[in-house]
Amino acid sequence: MTRVLVTGATGFIAAHAIADLLAQGYDVRGTVRSRQKALQDAALARLPGAERLELVEADLLRDNSFDKPAQGCDAVFHMASPYIVNVKDPQRDLVDPAVNGTLNVLNAAAKAGSVKRVVLTSSMAAISDEPPADHALTERDWNHKSTLKRNPYYFSKTEAEKAAWRFMEEAKPGFDLVVINPFLTIGPSYTRSLNESNKMLADMTKGVYPGVLALAWGFVDVRDVARAHVLALETSDAYGRYICSGDILSMRQTLAALRTALPNAKLPRFPLDNSYGTTFVKLVSFTQPAGIGSYLRSHLGRRLSYDNGKIRRELKLTFRPAKAAIADAVADLVKWGHIKA
Repeated sequence: MTRVLVTGATGFIAAHAIADLLAQGYDVRGTVRSRQKALQDAALARLPGAERLELVEADLLRDNSFDKPAQGCDAVFHMASPYIVNVKDPQRDLVDPAVNGTLNVLNAAAKAGSVKRVVLTSSMAAISDEPPADHALTERDWNHKSTLKRNPYYFSKTEAEKAAWRFMEEAKPGFDLVVINPFLTIGPSYTRSLNESNKMLADMTKGVYPGVLALAWGFVDVRDVARAHVLALETSDAYGRYICSGDILSMRQTLAALRTALPNAKLPRFPLDNSYGTTFVKLVSFTQPAGIGSYLRSHLGRRLSYDNGKIRRELKLTFRPAKAAIADAVADLVKWGHIKA
């Protein structure tokens, strides 16, 4: 495989995937909503090997928009999808772009005739809406709880991935599908744009959180997520879904890592990571925007566990330690002026 189409080329993860592909010698065609804006930003043009990068325009919601970009490509990384926690209209702003965009890209790949593999960027949100108490999450798990009102972003990722697997079963195209399901993706960015996961770290330094909450996250460095996509392309017998996440840290442990990286930061200290604090925050959550409120009620106080053995065994992926990823993310946030050193 020599030419890879990457949708949403200016995205946080996509830019790193393009950098990895170029470093491996691939030709890359990246789709953007505005080629002029992407060229003005110039971040992608500065990548080593950028002479093998072509930028073309495409729109997730426009039928046949990806037909021409997919022509002559050997593989597709479908990475374009909205990541917004709070929206006015979840169907319009989250579900429609995620689902219709995925189907548009898959249809374009099928029409191209040259595509042999599609690697889809999904999310742990498609695996679980609420961490179960009785087992560690695996690729066999599916999110059956999210709706347009309950964790709508999670719902959009679940519906998009389900639509992709239905397409594969019904259309039986001439390519196979591999899905990467990352958790909280953090790390350095090629642009000033602040992605939601890094923003969460920045918010912890700005008084957004009232205290130390009973929350936990799986962390993965953006460079590891990009590498997972390339390995999924290059591993001939890769199949199905892959949980892509390394260490699990509680909010208290995350704050400790932030404190090491930012010794002078005023971080949350008030202990709400107990039964009384959890009850209080769940009550307060009903006063928050819908997306934040439903997330808090479905995640506070829940034990988080997952098995990432499949991606480590089959794709031979190794994960950077979460604390190192947090340190690199913090350095990048300072660099771009999102937080003060």
